[in-house]
Amino acid sequence: MMLTSSAAGLLAAAVLALGSVVVVVDATVVTTCRAAADRDGRVDYGFCVAELGKHHDSPGADAWGLAKVAALTGVVDADNAVYDVRDMLARAAAGRDVAAALGRCKELYGAAGFAFAEAHDDINGRDYAAGKGKAADAASLARRCDAAFARDAAVPPVIAQHSSYASKIAIICTAITNLIE
Repeated sequence: MMLTSSAAGLLAAAVLALGSVVVVVDATVVTTCRAAADRDGRVDYGFCVAELGKHHDSPGADAWGLAKVAALTGVVDADNAVYDVRDMLARAAAGRDVAAALGRCKELYGAAGFAFAEAHDDINGRDYAAGKGKAADAASLARRCDAAFARDAAVPPVIAQHSSYASKIAIICTAITNLIE
């Protein structure tokens, strides 16, 4: 898709308001997220623009670079999930079942972080099928964390947020990778 210089300039100056934070988003992020969302209805366009737009490697990156950025943001969020679980375990006065589920989640998010890192490496090496598979594996590992909680123990909201993030970013990584195949 060719953009006129004025259209590219307007897109480059696109501003996405997130609460009280304003983020200036690069034209390539906007157009790539739009193309990914148009091709795959599971892509959350606003989430794609917001998350990829704030990464330092995004400005000027092509679809290949943005697919790798998506995988890297998955790594970072999985690492954050591990830290959140550690904090929850350290201050938990929860029962044995919840502590066991949190321990399992710590392992699963550690593995999810590695899976996202492998997705990045595979995409970087232009093995797109393997990269998409690793991104899907990472999202699956996050969902397994949610499932680790007993029927009578609710998934803590912070864990549910990480699970949602992993799923959304894996979909974005896959959809953008599909644009470059």
